Amino acid sequence: MKKVLWWLIAGTRGGKNRTRIIKTLENEPMNANQLSKKLDLDYKTIRHHLEMLEENNVITSMDKKYGKTYFITQEMKKNLDILDNIIEKANLGG
Repeated sequence: MKKVLWWLIAGTRGGKNRTRIIKTLENEPMNANQLSKKLDLDYKTIRHHLEMLEENNVITSMDKKYGKTYFITQEMKKNLDILDNIIEKANLGG
């Protein structure tokens, strides 16, 4: 998980937005539209990041097409300290 998070967060352009998505979902499950509004990001941008995070087992979703709700995975919950370390080292904090 550590290598995947380094790549997703510090190794690509969208790392800051992916960090914001993970941190938001850590507190409350949401769908793409809710995330778009809460984070003030374009819906298509949110969808792109959600797909990447889901493909890499950082988040999961309830299996509904429209209004699909996203959650962080158990694996991600176990590695939140690694995420915080990456955020600090990559200077992506608030």
